[in-house]
Amino acid sequence: MNARTYWIAFQSIITKEVHRFTRIWVQTIVPPAITMTLYFVIFGNIIGSRVGVMAGVGYMQFIVPGLIMMAVITNSYSNVASSFFSAKFQRNIEEMLVAPIPNYVIILGFVGGGMARGLCVGLLVSLVSLFFVPFHVHSLVVVVTTVLFTSAVFSLGGLINAIYAQSFDDISIVPTFVLTPLTYLGGVFYSITLLPDFWRGVSHFNPVVYMVSAFRFGFLGIKDVSLWFSFGVLSAFVVGLYIWAHLLIKRGYGLRS
Repeated sequence: MNARTYWIAFQSIITKEVHRFTRIWVQTIVPPAITMTLYFVIFGNIIGSRVGVMAGVGYMQFIVPGLIMMAVITNSYSNVASSFFSAKFQRNIEEMLVAPIPNYVIILGFVGGGMARGLCVGLLVSLVSLFFVPFHVHSLVVVVTTVLFTSAVFSLGGLINAIYAQSFDDISIVPTFVLTPLTYLGGVFYSITLLPDFWRGVSHFNPVVYMVSAFRFGFLGIKDVSLWFSFGVLSAFVVGLYIWAHLLIKRGYGLRS
């Protein structure tokens, strides 16, 4: 087997994944945009008018990067979790495992599909936000780097969840009890500098804080934590989750009958 064969296999997987969510775009892409629009209206216009300024900028401007990041996180995660578990449930994944392609091609294919959906929804939410507040990009490099790393982290997380899941109900446990609390407590709607010392210290154990902070810096030039430390945390999660996923697939955990 050569690199061309692996590349064809990767293209086949990621094309299938992208086609999967674009074919039913009314269910996969539109609802998150509508949800984020409601956030803009309620938290931005109604509550934001009373809050006024947050970290030196208007409250609406402050929450926009966090809401975009929230959309990227949830959609990157859910796409891979549901797709990979469906492949496992239907025994399609077994055909990939016995095919003469390395495990990293399978991982990158599914993760690439999750990232594509996350980035697509994130872009749509960004366009919607322009109807509510004008904003400029402080550093395009930081914006692109952060969103790519974040979507990769949660796509890998969705893959690991799907490997461990025994039923479709198990897919919804992590988003409900882990992702939702992490995103809402990750500085999306507030600056963690406003928290008491104890809760500010606790917040530093939340990885979403670093993602939102770096992304907000890319747009507004303001941050709650060190930018380089944020990138370090993101890099560590990408590497750690990839190794975890690769070991699980290599061992066939929950994948082989």
